[in-house]
Amino acid sequence: MTDTEERPKGARGRAPALRRTRQRRAVLDTLGRCREFVSAQELHALLADSGSTVGLTTVYRTLRELDRAGLVDVVRDDGGERMYLRRPAGEHRHHLICRGCGRSRPVDSEPVEEWAARLAEITGFTQLQHTLELSGVCARCAAPPS
Repeated sequence: MTDTEERPKGARGRAPALRRTRQRRAVLDTLGRCREFVSAQELHALLADSGSTVGLTTVYRTLRELDRAGLVDVVRDDGGERMYLRRPAGEHRHHLICRGCGRSRPVDSEPVEEWAARLAEITGFTQLQHTLELSGVCARCAAPPS
C-alpha cells in the first residue's frame, strides 16, 4: 500500500491511517485484481484460492475499514448484500449494475457531483455525502436468445 492508499483525503481532511498488516494488504491486493464487484464471501474464496489464510471475519472487518477510508466503492445487490470494488485513488465513482449478470460499468459522475455541491450550497449543509445506485439490464442480458 502507498501512503495515499492508507490516508485518503476525505471531506474533513485526512482520514486516520490504516495500519499496514499482511491481511489488509492481501485483501486490498486481491480486491484490486477484481474487475467486477464482489461480496465479502467471494473475496474470501479468492483469497483462500490464492493460498491466503485471511479469515472471513477479517475480510468483513477490513472491507468496512476500507469503505470508511474511501478506498472501495460499495453497492448492494438485489438481496441487499454489500458488494465491493477497489476505487482508483482519489476518485468517487458511480456504477450501472446489470440485474441479470451483475456486470458493472462506471459512469460519468460529474453531473451528480455538481448537483450535490449545488444542493449543499443551497441548503447550507456541509460534509455532504451521497450514495447513488443505478441498476438495469445490460445489452447482453437484454438480447433475445438466438
